[in-house]
Amino acid sequence: MTNTAVADAPLDERQALHRAIWQRKETLRLLYHDYHRRLMVACPEGRLLDIGGGTAHLKESRKDVISMDVLRFPGIDVVADAHCLPFRDGIFAGAVMLDVLHHLERPLEFLEEAARVLQPGGRLAMIEPAMTPVARHFYTHFHEEPVEMGVDPFQPVAINPDRDPFDSNQAIPTLLFARPATRERVEQLVPRLRVRSVDWLSLFAYPLSGGFQPWTLMPAKFTRAFIALEDRVPSIIRRQIGFRMMIVMERIPS
Repeated sequence: MTNTAVADAPLDERQALHRAIWQRKETLRLLYHDYHRRLMVACPEGRLLDIGGGTAHLKESRKDVISMDVLRFPGIDVVADAHCLPFRDGIFAGAVMLDVLHHLERPLEFLEEAARVLQPGGRLAMIEPAMTPVARHFYTHFHEEPVEMGVDPFQPVAINPDRDPFDSNQAIPTLLFARPATRERVEQLVPRLRVRSVDWLSLFAYPLSGGFQPWTLMPAKFTRAFIALEDRVPSIIRRQIGFRMMIVMERIPS
């Protein structure tokens, strides 16, 4: 199922670096395996699509997932652009994304495509950066990816054929889904999808892990305990300090 036109393209060195850090950092793997679990639990049983699979680490949690990315890497089954998914209508029970939406040039166009390939009742589950009052300061000053809160994510964007797949705006998920008014607008513009839930995660574990940086401030043996503690924090507090947001959307009958 791989796009043969790019199958022989060289690997991006940033992917190789991410994979090397993944293999070296047990704390990071434990944290992301928890993200994977949350994403998969949010989807119905059935065929599952991993969009923006990167270095295909979701396959450590579920072997039969179909992993797709715009860049080639071992374990990626389909090389394609998320704005134009190469699958027939209604083929998937679920689709999952981890740190992908904020990299997409035209997120609403992607959501239309996601709705198309999901069966009625199918779900799209995403975990993305959250621009909460605490996390926004961290992302703005200590993260290499930009935070542009003044962007209007509902405005049309011209296709840039030379765009780097790693280009991003970490504010996009917050701008689309943090407030009820913008969620309603998303639903109006993508009428086949409904927002089922929005929640905030990763209060301490993610920043202490260091993400895909080579360092970590949290020993692996404490990771599960930190995650369990965070789950007990009331939602009203998580919304103020969480570093991640989880969005679940459901495909409704046409």
